[in-house]
Amino acid sequence: MKLYNGGIILAGLVIFLGLVTMPVWANLGKPAYVPQKLTMPAAPNDKACIEDKEIMRNTHMQILDSWRDAVVRDGKRVYINRHGKQFAMSLQNTCMKCHNNKEEFCDKCHLEAAVTPYCWDCHIAPKGKKQ
Repeated sequence: MKLYNGGIILAGLVIFLGLVTMPVWANLGKPAYVPQKLTMPAAPNDKACIEDKEIMRNTHMQILDSWRDAVVRDGKRVYINRHGKQFAMSLQNTCMKCHNNKEEFCDKCHLEAAVTPYCWDCHIAPKGKKQ
């Protein structure tokens, strides 16, 4: 079987592959995404959080999920941190007492990280900073 117009077909395939892979070649060696350095507002009166700052930055969602499960499923309502201090397991009455500006505290990082937390599906979102 003889291939008619084989050169044209081959050239078309090369051009097609070049166009399809152009985004890869254009971005080769560049970082995919560089997040901006966000500064979080401090809690009022510089109160200590339930855990250290780095722990809260990295694992706050896991902590909140475990709180939800402990409160709803087990009826447990007191959290004891690594230093032995007790806190009520409550997003609104513990966390939002200090971090009451949702736009500055929650939304700023969640938008940057492109995540949509489902906290406010059940909880009432704060209306802004309380004076």
